[in-house]
Formats: sequence, C-alpha cells, structure tokens
Amino acid sequence: MIKRTLYFGNPCYLKKKDMQLDIEFPEKENKSSASVPIEDIGILVMDNPHITLTNALIAELNQSNVAILSCDAQHLPYGLMLPLFSHHAFTEKMYQQLESSLPLKKNLWQQTIIAKISNQAAVLRQNGMDDRKMHYFLNLVKSGDPQNVEGRAAAYYWEKLFEEHKNFTRDRAGDMPNAMLNYGYAILLAIVARALVTSGMLTAVGIHHRNKYNPWCLASDIMEPFRPYVDRVVLKIATENPECEELTPEIKRQLLQIPVIDILIDGNTSPLMVGVQRTTASLSACFEGTARRIIYPEMN
Repeated sequence: MIKRTLYFGNPCYLKKKDMQLDIEFPEKENKSSASVPIEDIGILVMDNPHITLTNALIAELNQSNVAILSCDAQHLPYGLMLPLFSHHAFTEKMYQQLESSLPLKKNLWQQTIIAKISNQAAVLRQNGMDDRKMHYFLNLVKSGDPQNVEGRAAAYYWEKLFEEHKNFTRDRAGDMPNAMLNYGYAILLAIVARALVTSGMLTAVGIHHRNKYNPWCLASDIMEPFRPYVDRVVLKIATENPECEELTPEIKRQLLQIPVIDILIDGNTSPLMVGVQRTTASLSACFEGTARRIIYPEMN
C-alpha cells in the first residue's frame, strides 16, 4: 500500500479521533474540518509555527511508523520524529547491525557508491549530457571507496547537471536550486529513516558516515543512490522556472510527490517509498548474514 504524504502550511489543530487524524482550521471559519485514516499516512509535514498536535495523535502516528517532519523559519524541513523502534525483533536486529564486520561495511559502501554513480550517470544521459566520465569513475570504486571516487564523481556531476545555471555550486546555503535540493533531500531522508526503523535498524549507526553530530548516519548512507531521483525532479523544476528565487507552494507540491515517483528496483517498478523498504530489508539481510547484496534502484 502506498502511504500518503500530508502537508500542512496553515494554522491548524491536529488530533486523534476514531483512528483518524482529525484536522481543524481555527482561523478559517468557512473551512470545515477533515480527517484522514492514520494507517494511510507515511509522512506528515508541518510548515507553520501555529500547528498543534495532541500527544494521543503523536503516539498513534508513532505506532503507525509515520515520519513527522517540522519545518524551520525558512520553510525547510528541519526536525524529524520517528518511533524509537517498530520491528518485532528490534534487539536482535540491533546487535546484528552493531556487530557487522568492517569488511562487510566496506563492501556495502562500495555497492552503494557504484549504485549512486550509475544513477547519476543515468540522469546526465537522460538529459542529453555526456556521462562517459561517470562510467570511468565507476571502474575506480574499490571496497570502502578509499580514493573518494564518490566526491570526484559528484564534482563532475554537479558541474554538468546545472551548467545552464550560472555559477551554480552545490551548497546547502547557496542560491537556487539549492533550496529545492535541500527540500527534496529532507523528504528523501525521512522516507529512508522511516524504512530503516521499520526494518529494525539504528539510523545513527552508519556503514560509512560517522559524524558524531548526525543521528541519521545510516539513512545518509542508504539514501545516496536515491538522490538522483530528487535531482531529476529539481532539474525539471529549475529548467521550467529559471527565474525562481524561492520555494513556492507549487514547487513544494511537486517535491512532495517524491515518495510516489516510480522507480525500477530488482526488476520491478514500484513507488519510491515502497522501493526504499525493499532496499532496507535487503540491508537487514546483509547484516543478518543471509545476503551479500543491497538491492538498490536502477535508473534507465
């Protein structure tokens, strides 16, 4: 089942009522209340400082493994709430992850970077750009990526992808389309973190990322091959809106469709949110010792 992404940009009061998310709009007299089955929700985005949630609703959202995203003053997703665990064998899965060997982690990171660069090459190719150098980089990726081929490929990729946007540099605090990328990646991080928790893993313990300030290290690792899907959406938006300098409601609406983008994974087409769950389940199997390959999407 495809879970829904709900976005709230106006003041509202959210509560649980009969296993529904009940929505009231106190400042809009002519707007009646509405409700959504909690079991249908995958991500909830709050983009207004005057949104109130009851604890009963939060508890039920956690029970349903809903990712709750709160936005900052710049209207960018900033906070992410997930349940502490949602897998029936959480402790067993946790120890499998914590006790995984360094050679396994290095091999998994190699697989991750190969998948990421392959998908980046596909985005360039799909948009009529030269991807030959990306295939050169692919042949250089070794276990653990000790030569940082990922970074070298990324530098070339960004240079080519937005070459029509003068002086573009990928920088979180940079000019457009950086804000679009930030927004899209935040949605993607929530999707991946939610799937990891569902599969019984700790999001803070990565296979490569080890930043002591980052509670989402594993999500940051596993989302890498999915980033090109966000890039492709942002490239399309930026091309159609070359003078855009802010995240408009329409641009946000398009970015909030990322969870339902169709992807090809393990030979089958599925929505991105469903495909990510396939990826995290395969990662869990690798930690368990019953598999050696992470199943990542493949862009044509």
